[in-house]
Amino acid sequence: MKKIILLIGLFISAFAVTAQSIYAPLNADYYHLIDRADVLNKNFSESVHTSFKPYRAVDIVATIDSADFLNSAQDQFNAKFIKTDHWEYWGEDSARSKKSFLKKIYRTRADFLHVNTKDFKLRVNPILYLSGGRDSNSGSTPFINTRGVQIRGSIDDKIGFYSTIEESQAVFPKYVQDYTTDRGVVPNEAFWKKYGEHGVDFFTARGYFTFNASKHIALQFGYDKNFVGNGYRSMLLSDFSAPSTFLKIQTKVWRIQYTNLYTELIADAPYSSFGSNGTEEFPKKFMTSHHLSINITDNLNIGVFEAIIFNRGDSTGSAFEWNYLNPIIFYRSIEQYTGSPDNALFGIDWKWNIAKGVQFYGQGLLDEMVISELKAGNGWWGNKFSVQLGGKYYNAFGIKNLDLQAEYNVSRPFTYSHESIFTNFAHYRQPLAHPLGANFKEGVFIARYQPILKLYLSSKFIISQYGTDPGPNINLGADVLKDYTTRTQEYNNEIGQGVSNDQLYLDLTASYMLKHNLFIDLRHVYRDRTSGLAELSSTTNFTSIAIRLNVAAREQSF
Repeated sequence: MKKIILLIGLFISAFAVTAQSIYAPLNADYYHLIDRADVLNKNFSESVHTSFKPYRAVDIVATIDSADFLNSAQDQFNAKFIKTDHWEYWGEDSARSKKSFLKKIYRTRADFLHVNTKDFKLRVNPILYLSGGRDSNSGSTPFINTRGVQIRGSIDDKIGFYSTIEESQAVFPKYVQDYTTDRGVVPNEAFWKKYGEHGVDFFTARGYFTFNASKHIALQFGYDKNFVGNGYRSMLLSDFSAPSTFLKIQTKVWRIQYTNLYTELIADAPYSSFGSNGTEEFPKKFMTSHHLSINITDNLNIGVFEAIIFNRGDSTGSAFEWNYLNPIIFYRSIEQYTGSPDNALFGIDWKWNIAKGVQFYGQGLLDEMVISELKAGNGWWGNKFSVQLGGKYYNAFGIKNLDLQAEYNVSRPFTYSHESIFTNFAHYRQPLAHPLGANFKEGVFIARYQPILKLYLSSKFIISQYGTDPGPNINLGADVLKDYTTRTQEYNNEIGQGVSNDQLYLDLTASYMLKHNLFIDLRHVYRDRTSGLAELSSTTNFTSIAIRLNVAAREQSF
């Protein structure tokens, strides 16, 4: 990684650096408002390619600034909310508070403290997430207690920086506790410690630097998450797992956006009997990926994705494969050149705004395939793929600010797995794509409605059928962490094999914005899992109330 940092420095020095932009943190509710603007505008935004997230703040402002979709008071309110969030790319005067405190605090509606000079911009905000509730399936009382700070700004309008630091204690619903017990990790998080009898304690610090090498080339180096696709889930790269260290080079010119992503991952996080990830050095691996996004027409976008997971060390160390610094697409040829020791994945994604307010989208991932075996129809284990098909309907049935989404996801057994922990498509013992790993079918139905300016209503209805292994020494392709050379059978593999599981997940949420980025949430989650192993069957009714400041609602829809 030291050599990569040096390479970044040399790369920067070769160009005249132009104005930078930070990225808006990943937040499904927030990004829904941005994507809504993109779909309701007459043509694709020239600023945002929505298939690779997060988005640059300057591009968000350019998209939101279009008047094509501002056909309701709610849309106008949302546009002002988002632009106020990124006033440094819009104008400080437009975000000023009517009343500040001691003439220093909340001089703008979006910031606790800020500095705005020609050469230096700094914005500082507190983070707070306090939640309490009741879980019918647990004797414990679920809660979340998160405190933190968010810092963002720029130097000389050339170097941007962003960081969030959060300290959390939480008791999650029983099904989340079970995930931690089974995997030894807290979903979405990295290092953790046990808190009390049922709780967890974890510290999260994310941050990065941004700079533009030229007018069309932006670089980002830091520790955070990325997401590929236009759906609720991603079959290519999601934000479900823990953050990771990465270098991203994003080139945007004409109708094309080309993203190079170089990432250091944690191959394993040994679970300690003391209720934490332990204190030893964790083994590492690397992922390099390319994503090419092209606006074929004003309403049709096609994307091509490829990724390589690799390690050039041993159980005590790791080394980067310099061949994978090649920025040109189609890594498979390079992987073959080095002897084919690595895990190569190839995918496509697309979106088609077929009419104003209506979008179809999808993804396809190919992990491995032999055409002769596929034609034989004998269920060969190595034909590994995942597919996503979905649609969005904004202002559904003529009702303003009622947005609907439906999505179907499917993944064959053994997809994403490989010969070892150093080449599987996982990070910190969590899948890098879908939370269920592989060997599943899933239907997702989402409705969002904003009846008045500050009230956001949403419902998520998720039905999934998936297979799990009946024992630790049996491998039927569901767990991406397992070595696929230990597979139980060569042929007759089918989706959902193993212990059958039928799961229904329902999330009903009402969020009200009390002040800028200060929300109060009322949520009810119903989760019913019927398993072929009776001890794994469970029913959860979880009701909670939360207050959030400058932080996204925690998603646990698995």
